[in-house]
Amino acid sequence: MNDSTHGIRIRPGGPADVRTILDMLDSAVAWMNARGNTEQWGTTPYSLVPGGVERVQGYATENSPYIAERDGVPVGALVLDTGPSPKMPMIAPAGEPERYVRLLVSDRRYAGLGIGAALLARAVEETRLAGVELLRVDCWAGGTGELVAYYERNGFTRTAPFLSGAWPGQVLEQRV
Repeated sequence: MNDSTHGIRIRPGGPADVRTILDMLDSAVAWMNARGNTEQWGTTPYSLVPGGVERVQGYATENSPYIAERDGVPVGALVLDTGPSPKMPMIAPAGEPERYVRLLVSDRRYAGLGIGAALLARAVEETRLAGVELLRVDCWAGGTGELVAYYERNGFTRTAPFLSGAWPGQVLEQRV
């Protein structure tokens, strides 16, 4: 899939992309912290969070990762799965076949180019190709709610709020 407007190309990812995804996550933590958001992902670089590297390695080998590139440079990543993380027991499986966005991150140096939207469009396309009608995602619902609003602008509707400890979350879904 290509986004000719901004030259975004999306390709399947794999184990060779683990470092790239970790770098994007580390950069996202630093960007959020610089904006005063220390609650969403904390203050520790993702690559140094216990289990962080292993989680991304699992995404690259056990799930379906996609990498957005612009002029050959990785600028975003999305990971699809067949359901929510088993490490999030407060999020119930849908009770029907689904695809689940387990990760969406973009390089903030390329903000405003529609990278996340292009990756979510790819998730919709992959969900349809799998013959599945439901795409879900969960996200941080704290702060001003801007992340929830972002997913709503990209076609998702709120379903179930949840708490993971003190971390407020929101499950959203999209029928495709």
